[in-house]
Amino acid sequence: MTTKTTFNSWVTCPQPNPQAKIRLFCLPYAGGSATVFRTWPDYLPSSIEVCPLELPGRGRQMRLPLYTKMQLLVKEIAQNISPYLDKPFAIFGHSMGGLVSFELTRLLRSDYGLTPLHLFIAARNAPQVTPTKKPIYNLPDPEFWQEIRNFNGTPDDVMKNTEIMKLFLPILRADFTVLDTYIYTHQPAFDFPISVFGGLKDQEFTDYELEAWCEQTIAPFSLQMIDGDHFFINKARNILLKSVIQSLQDIG
Repeated sequence: MTTKTTFNSWVTCPQPNPQAKIRLFCLPYAGGSATVFRTWPDYLPSSIEVCPLELPGRGRQMRLPLYTKMQLLVKEIAQNISPYLDKPFAIFGHSMGGLVSFELTRLLRSDYGLTPLHLFIAARNAPQVTPTKKPIYNLPDPEFWQEIRNFNGTPDDVMKNTEIMKLFLPILRADFTVLDTYIYTHQPAFDFPISVFGGLKDQEFTDYELEAWCEQTIAPFSLQMIDGDHFFINKARNILLKSVIQSLQDIG
């Protein structure tokens, strides 16, 4: 495996740690950036290097064109993280990031012959479960923004700022196009553990939609419900990361 030697705008490491035994790649929710995970290294042991992924259209990838198709997106991600797959790794994805993580993992298995030690999914229904909510990516702006507001992930002062919203609109529409046009295809289940986290007050998904992730692995599966809404990873970060640490230490 080639050792990384040049700057890579896709992979961010808030606290680079070449001596770490495991890399933890993190993918954010729709509209989110790598900064969502900027403080995570402060709460994880030195054996785990946190490597948030920056998707096009945000952060230092602001000038790159947005993706609207899942398979094109994960193919590009895989190509850009391949130099970082020279040691054991795990993947964490929240909401949209959970589904992207799942398809990225499938692609790494089929095209690169590599699989993570563990897959962590937060606030995302199992991919094989038919969505109960209608697509929103093609709604008129007022209805689209109302749907976004319902997730409770965007501060009111930001939602009221027209200029900021104009910047976010293309990113959010592209991300929800990825989600709403996604088509699940059957493949063999994974042979490594999957841990799923859900918010007790999250109205987006039912317990069944979260529990159904168990069908995607023949290895151990766990579902942990945490107090909070769709964005419980912010207020319940310590509880979440404690479980992540335990899972990766058990492997080690």
